[in-house]
Amino acid sequence: MLKKLIPRQSVHTIYDIDANHLWDFGVRGIITDLDNTLVGARDPHATPELIEWLKQLQKMGFKVVIVSNNNHGRVSAFAEPLGISFIHRAKKPTNVSFHKAMKLLGTNVRQTAVIGDQMLTDVLGGNRMGLYTILVQPISIADEGFFTKINRRIEKWALKRMKN
Repeated sequence: MLKKLIPRQSVHTIYDIDANHLWDFGVRGIITDLDNTLVGARDPHATPELIEWLKQLQKMGFKVVIVSNNNHGRVSAFAEPLGISFIHRAKKPTNVSFHKAMKLLGTNVRQTAVIGDQMLTDVLGGNRMGLYTILVQPISIADEGFFTKINRRIEKWALKRMKN
């Protein structure tokens, strides 16, 4: 079980992801979390840097979909101005949202990467499906909700167990 929490790749931020490497590896679609992955959990809009990063991915040929456990209002207000498809109340790490996202992307398991800041939702969900998982450091831990704080404690425990 603990092995499913280990991402294929760990980076500090999304900007540290080598998109050329992903493309060469065969990835064509990116499923990304929203809160504390793309922006802080309380940031309502994309930063200019994020907008540019997303444009570069699209220029390269990647398709992107946001998959978030957050509510429709939060996710749609962020994604719609960017013209990005999204799935809200995704219930990650269950497989349903990942299957829906791949359908939106038009990709299969080998062509899809998952980017997120949580091992128990993004990485576990992606790894269970055999997707290429990338863990980023959370942008703003102080803004996280109650359940995410619980997940962080479990992640800490799991990391400690993996080192032993």
